[in-house]
Amino acid sequence: MGGGTRVSEMPVNPTQHLGALRGVKGRRSAVAAALAVLVALSWLLVGCQARPTTMVMDDFESGAITGWQAVGSGSGGWFVYADGHKAPEPAQSDPNVPFDVPDPPQGKFAAVTDMNGPGTHILYRDLRLEGRFTLQLTVFYTGTGPLSSPKTLAHDAPEANQQFRIDLLSPSAPIDSVAKGDVLVNVFHTSPDDPARRQPTEVRLDVSALAGQTVRLRLATTDNQGPLHVGVDNIRFQRIGRDADDRVELLATPKPSSAVGLVLHRLTQAQALAALADHAAERARAGEFAGAVLVARHGKVLLKDAWGRADRKSGKANTPATRFRIGSMNKMFTAVATLQLVEAHKLALDDPIGKHLPNYPNKEVAAKVTVRHLLTHTGGTGDIFGPEFEEHRLQLREHRDYLKLYGSRGLTHQPGAHFEYSNYGFVLLGALIEQVSGMSYDDYVRDHVFRRAGMRSTGSLPESAEVPDRAVGYLRASPSGGGWVPNTDTLPWRGTAAGGGY
Repeated sequence: MGGGTRVSEMPVNPTQHLGALRGVKGRRSAVAAALAVLVALSWLLVGCQARPTTMVMDDFESGAITGWQAVGSGSGGWFVYADGHKAPEPAQSDPNVPFDVPDPPQGKFAAVTDMNGPGTHILYRDLRLEGRFTLQLTVFYTGTGPLSSPKTLAHDAPEANQQFRIDLLSPSAPIDSVAKGDVLVNVFHTSPDDPARRQPTEVRLDVSALAGQTVRLRLATTDNQGPLHVGVDNIRFQRIGRDADDRVELLATPKPSSAVGLVLHRLTQAQALAALADHAAERARAGEFAGAVLVARHGKVLLKDAWGRADRKSGKANTPATRFRIGSMNKMFTAVATLQLVEAHKLALDDPIGKHLPNYPNKEVAAKVTVRHLLTHTGGTGDIFGPEFEEHRLQLREHRDYLKLYGSRGLTHQPGAHFEYSNYGFVLLGALIEQVSGMSYDDYVRDHVFRRAGMRSTGSLPESAEVPDRAVGYLRASPSGGGWVPNTDTLPWRGTAAGGGY
């Protein structure tokens, strides 16, 4: 019988044939309905005129990625998602970079990569095209741009690589290959001139030239420049012509024996160390890097060197012993100190801050915000930077000075409602540590974190203190560029529980 697309006899997801089952309508008895479904399914297996001319081959509407193989390395991965403003896997997401892609363009779910750091992620499946078809799908993406498309899918390459592409490959080709002989047809790819954001766009391509061939459909994203989120939905093959024998076979898709090895350029240990040192020296010569690098493995130091100047005015060079400002990395030590005090039963994660800071000015904040909220940046306590900080920067010397300046503020949102990065929340943790330990924050962290970890060169002394080997920080003279100038006028008087140490 003619007029429909025939699918080979093999296990498939029921959503592939949803159109054929929609013929079962009306109020029927359970027996009649069951018979109708059985008849419809038998027609699907042998081929009949009632079956749809479009074969939907993505099964994302099931809420999971099945039938595909995922290959990759680095940050993020492929996920099924439903909300374009919520990371599908928060544990693998950068909380500082909001997840923002369009909601699923068709149905309830779509496939998307959540990539907030360097990574290469590939989704693929094998199929055989028996007949003439148009491949159709919906693509969309959002990134920080600009896009770049070198002839590689490696995220460890030194050149910028931020691209999204969809290809039909030879099944024998390396899964990460972009070579002309391996890529049978490029269905879609981003280009350097493309905008950093694309709304859901339908892509169509006649793939009739591949009739009779087994091919591998590949969705590939590579990023080493910044957040890049891409999505694919509603992948389908539309039959061209009226040949009743035209069909698409979904084949068992093998998984590569060494997925990571396929998407990374492997170097020997000696080559990797030499390449890292060369890259640091190159960036230092270009004025884009000044610092120290240490690489160790199994307790053995493999590389220990420094480049650039610790003080451009005096010409003092960086060494491996140079002390660099570490900004918000102080928050790691604050979190460790807080949890030590929780273990010691001097704090509890669900204690409201008012329990330990009874004179806190804003009573709503004191009653609703807990230690857990502060640690997870969900307390709604806001930030410290802005005009008030700039005006009082040199007067803010202790944690209590920050509480006096900002403590009357209300909540930016209800505690626990959502993530919002909060420097002030960690200042509050510093005040709590001081209150329940009976020590200054700096003394507590020095005695209970730094000394225990053997960190003899880390601290947060005031900028006015003479600290041996402490580097001067620099920034560009203007947002558009210019020469390097000291960042002295932007620094707090001393480091706090929120940042500013060295």
